[in-house]
Amino acid sequence: MKTNLKARAAVIAAVILICIYGIVGVPKSKADLAQNLKNNIRLGLDLKGGSHLVLEVEVQDAVKADADLTMERLKDDLKKQNIAWVSMDRNEPQSVQDANSVLIAVKGVPATQSSDFRNVVNEKYPTYVVAAVNSSDYTMRLRPSDLIALKRDTVQRTIDTIDNRINALGVAESSVQQYGRAGADYELLVQLPGVDDPAHVKELIGTAAVLEIDSVKEGPFASREEAQAQHGGVLPLNTRLVRAKPRGAQEGVQWYLVGRPPVVNGSEMRNARPGQDDFRKWQTSFTLSPEAGRRFGTFTEANIGNKLAVVLDNQAVSVATIEARIEDSGRITGLGSEEEADDLSRYLRSGSLPASVKYLEENSVGPSLGADSIREGLSAGVAGLIAVVAVMLVYYKRSGINAVLALGLNTVILLAAISYFSAALTLPGIAGVILTIGMAVDSNVLIFERIREELRTGKSVVAAVDTGFGKAWWTIVDTHVTTVVSCAFLFLFGEGPVKGFAVTLTIGLIANIFTAVFVSRTIFDYELSGRRGMATLSI
Repeated sequence: MKTNLKARAAVIAAVILICIYGIVGVPKSKADLAQNLKNNIRLGLDLKGGSHLVLEVEVQDAVKADADLTMERLKDDLKKQNIAWVSMDRNEPQSVQDANSVLIAVKGVPATQSSDFRNVVNEKYPTYVVAAVNSSDYTMRLRPSDLIALKRDTVQRTIDTIDNRINALGVAESSVQQYGRAGADYELLVQLPGVDDPAHVKELIGTAAVLEIDSVKEGPFASREEAQAQHGGVLPLNTRLVRAKPRGAQEGVQWYLVGRPPVVNGSEMRNARPGQDDFRKWQTSFTLSPEAGRRFGTFTEANIGNKLAVVLDNQAVSVATIEARIEDSGRITGLGSEEEADDLSRYLRSGSLPASVKYLEENSVGPSLGADSIREGLSAGVAGLIAVVAVMLVYYKRSGINAVLALGLNTVILLAAISYFSAALTLPGIAGVILTIGMAVDSNVLIFERIREELRTGKSVVAAVDTGFGKAWWTIVDTHVTTVVSCAFLFLFGEGPVKGFAVTLTIGLIANIFTAVFVSRTIFDYELSGRRGMATLSI
């Protein structure tokens, strides 16, 4: 018996030490204690304050990009099959609602090669439907099922990319998810605790726009008007103007005419890292996917002496001359500082957004609101806890101490789990903690009342405790499993705060089974050890 008690006591002590370490670490001073507690118990947006933005993903950009890539590949395939055409272009929809109208127009295919053209499209591009306009002109449009899949993938990739960018910038407990309201299939909600400046948030996310490596056709020009004037006010087909990022106070605004579609896009980047060249000037090295590397190698070999531009958020951050064939790796040189090289490598590593974003709503939650919530929540929690402890001690006498100790350990385990999982504590999470405390008290009440019933039947104290815990066990498991199943549905179908409530409550329920049964039973057994003939129990 004593050996069994020692083993159980050692388990409880180990759990307590692990939990305390997770909450406060190993502080060396009072200042370290407060700082560790602040770092480990992270607060959510509603408690800490911060920013939230609602964005709309411009999915039509992804559809256009897919059409651009398809056109480039189709041109190569038609050349290989010696199929002639006069022109190949696509339309330019400007809104999310027009994403379904993106189409590729192929003109001037000889009537004698019509069948060959259709065979190439059907074999190599099964996601597109080809339709004849007349005997020589055709249109290509994404199949409805593939269009829906592309738009869904665009939204998910946007979520992943924005989340990667924000986390890479050191913003903790960020949340990027679909907004969830009716008719908002392409809207995202971005929440950033601790960042109370929406303009700064927009700056962080704004750098996550579409990343491309484009061929430079002409430039630099001193102004947009000068570039347009070179072509009579109308830009050549499949080109666009981008503004160059200034390198210093002395450098004026410059514009470049770049080709469309891009040679390489951000989704084809595999890795990037900052560094210095032989002259100790900062640069960024990058690595491409195998397919992009082959395509990039063919392009650079055919364009030695011409220029390439790295375009980020429609701004040319680097313009360099192609000096040799570049395949799956290359360097972006001429960067102004280590910070610029590091930033660019981070953008390349996290990939580009598959589509641009539009800001629909921006709000900030002041930290004072969170402080009020914490203060009021703590006041309510302390008042309720004191009332619960008082009732348990008065009603169950010395046995109430068992319930109080189990209740305290339950709270410690819950906070430690939040710390180890790097979860953020929110107001709904606090509600889950309070509900957990209520269920922990309920479990102890259930056990104590069972013990009382057994004592009334005339059983000895030891037998009453054994039977009371045995009979209460399955009832406790039943109620807790039922609640955990409910939490599972809340987590699966809920959003943000609802999920936080479900997770907190589930962790608390699991901890409660350990404290209400294992810990409380150990305390009872310790009190009864050596006094097997005890006639009465303070309960």
